Amino acid sequence: MYPPTTNPTIDLNSAYEACRIITKREAKNFYYAFLTLPAAKRRAIYAAYAFCRHCDDSVDEGTSTEAKLTALSELQTSLNSTYSGEASSPVYVALADVARNYEIPQEYFQEVILGVESDLVKDRFQNFEELREYCYRVASVVGLICLQIFGYEDDDAKEYAVDLGLAMQLTNIIRDVREDFDMGRVYLPQDEMAQFGYSEEDLKNSVRNQAFLDLMNFQSKRAREYFDRGFKLLPYLSRRSRACPAVLGALYSKVLDRIESSEYDVLESRISLSKAEKIGITAKTWLGSMLPLFSHLR
Repeated sequence: MYPPTTNPTIDLNSAYEACRIITKREAKNFYYAFLTLPAAKRRAIYAAYAFCRHCDDSVDEGTSTEAKLTALSELQTSLNSTYSGEASSPVYVALADVARNYEIPQEYFQEVILGVESDLVKDRFQNFEELREYCYRVASVVGLICLQIFGYEDDDAKEYAVDLGLAMQLTNIIRDVREDFDMGRVYLPQDEMAQFGYSEEDLKNSVRNQAFLDLMNFQSKRAREYFDRGFKLLPYLSRRSRACPAVLGALYSKVLDRIESSEYDVLESRISLSKAEKIGITAKTWLGSMLPLFSHLR
């Protein structure tokens, strides 16, 4: 079921513009990739991103967990109303139009909400199976939403979109391991930390020993495997659409390159790309994606 109507009191073009402004302000790496899309698909992606941003903003710091869970429940109610044809704000008006035009299942957006909720109620992961479910909800399902907008002909594309999302989120986890710990969260699987002999006490003290290097190298190799599978998505997309995931994949893969070359120096500083580097990678990948035999970039 897709939204049958939009709110007649909110102008659709104004709703899309509100989403564009949110995306430009908040999207960081994503905004550069979105610029490669044709105009109609670009504004559709802005609406999807704005909804995801709205989910994150609904659980901002400063309120209790109970209040945040209530906010997510209200957000779910708003999503239900949107799919029933009663969009209540500019973001939801644009989202309703996108969901209808690109046949995006409501369950995809529901998974996004569940991912945000997971960060409120779960801060440790016993094994990779648990972590993978979390990564699917906060990253891969966003890739599936984008895939509906990009357009595809073979359902195999969904599997590769999921893999690319996993690769990007695993890169985030490696990069932000200290920052996440300071917020009370450890995304590294507990059984793998034990396997390599690296404890949370070590992490607290920013111990960068051989056990840490081996643990992070293991995480990095897993992310690389998902990148390799995720880049297989690109030939399934039109030339005009494939540049967006190609750029995103290239940006995150470059971040992982830098993390590896620093020998996982992620406990004292945050590794990132400069604006000039992002623009350069975007331009190079965008041009490369237009080649007839283009299949993947790393």
